[in-house]
Amino acid sequence: MFRPVRLPALLVALALLASLPLAKPLSALERQSPSTYHARRVALGQALHGGVAVLFAAEEPLLDFMPYRQDADFYYLTGWNEPGAALLVVGDDPQADPAHAYREVLFLPTRNLRMEKYTGIKMDAATPDAAKRAGVDEVMSMGELPQFLNRLIRANRRVAGNLWAPPDSAQATALLQWTATTLGDATPLKSHDLTRLTTPLRQVKDAGEIAMLTHAANASMDAQRLMFRSVKPGATERAVAGEMIARMMEDGCERPSYAPIVGSGINSTELHYSENSATMQAGDVVVVDAACEYSMYASDITRTVPVSGHFTARQQEVYDVVLGAQRAAAAAFVAGKSTINDPYHKDPNSLDTVAWQYIHDHGKGPHGEPLSDYWIHGLGHMVGIDVHDPATYPAVLKPGMVFTIEPGVYIPEEKLGVRIEDTFVVGADGKLIDLIAALPHTASHVEAAMQSAR
Repeated sequence: MFRPVRLPALLVALALLASLPLAKPLSALERQSPSTYHARRVALGQALHGGVAVLFAAEEPLLDFMPYRQDADFYYLTGWNEPGAALLVVGDDPQADPAHAYREVLFLPTRNLRMEKYTGIKMDAATPDAAKRAGVDEVMSMGELPQFLNRLIRANRRVAGNLWAPPDSAQATALLQWTATTLGDATPLKSHDLTRLTTPLRQVKDAGEIAMLTHAANASMDAQRLMFRSVKPGATERAVAGEMIARMMEDGCERPSYAPIVGSGINSTELHYSENSATMQAGDVVVVDAACEYSMYASDITRTVPVSGHFTARQQEVYDVVLGAQRAAAAAFVAGKSTINDPYHKDPNSLDTVAWQYIHDHGKGPHGEPLSDYWIHGLGHMVGIDVHDPATYPAVLKPGMVFTIEPGVYIPEEKLGVRIEDTFVVGADGKLIDLIAALPHTASHVEAAMQSAR
């Protein structure tokens, strides 16, 4: 069990927020203040040490099977949610002349009035007050980007060796090829991996991000509670997934944060099963790994429930071991020391090792082997704009970080898979807060939640 802790005012407010009914959003996508995104770009500029970073918005899909989703790094730095744009950030260079100072420019594509009849009105550089409305220092037309970069390099040749862009970006590759050709350089320009700079920035969440992650967690718990009422013999996995997605949308979320996993029987032993095509059978368990995004911020929750409403003795035995492993890892947490996602247990401060040891010591497989032989993945991952937010693993867990603890055991011979997953925040005081604390955890509480709706 977790021991009670004294929480700072911000985290007390977040804890209260988790217990309140979900408020309907005022707009389709909630953004933070322009100053917040500006501060992030300035932080990136400082990390460039005189270099130049360029990144591109996600392209608009030709077939809109799903709503448009912005590139994660682009959104983190701009809050901009339209396709086709580019952001260029110039870092201060103390070795250059004063003209090479911090600068940020958002390049916008020219409006396509015909396409806007299909996709809605967009902004471009000619839009009145474009920079103010976008929340950036400068706005230019996308067509000006190549010449703009060309001029930067001509003015300061050191920039040519200090260019940063997302890896595998076709737009960045084309831009640098054009620039190298026009400059007449014999060697093609190459960029450094921009994610090496954005990943450390994104790992620590600010108060606004934690508030949106909390909203996503609340909406995801709402969907999981609906699942407790929907799972029963004869129900289809797909119907349960669909009901959960509908509830997520009703609670103001724009999409699931990943394809929902509703795996019953043998499907419960498949880690990322998402076909959701089976019909649930009495006596089986179902692993339900499903959560949603609120304003681009994701949650991640897994619960394992009995199709018939009651666990068998063996199912509860395995369930209790998995839950015990999650609680052991949370109890062992020490901010600034503990790490996550160390599946080979090489780090002595790894929470993975704590959870693995618990499962190893407390359960047996079908042939008497340690139950830990049936845990085949890491203990958790970072959560943020991406449900698997970027990190270098094993990651040291510090205040402001948000991550999952999700031990699991998967025994195909018994058609028995159990995973229990919560999303946690490291508070400013170094204490651990479970954003999913309000959702049933123990086998008896899960059964009670299922029975109350039958």
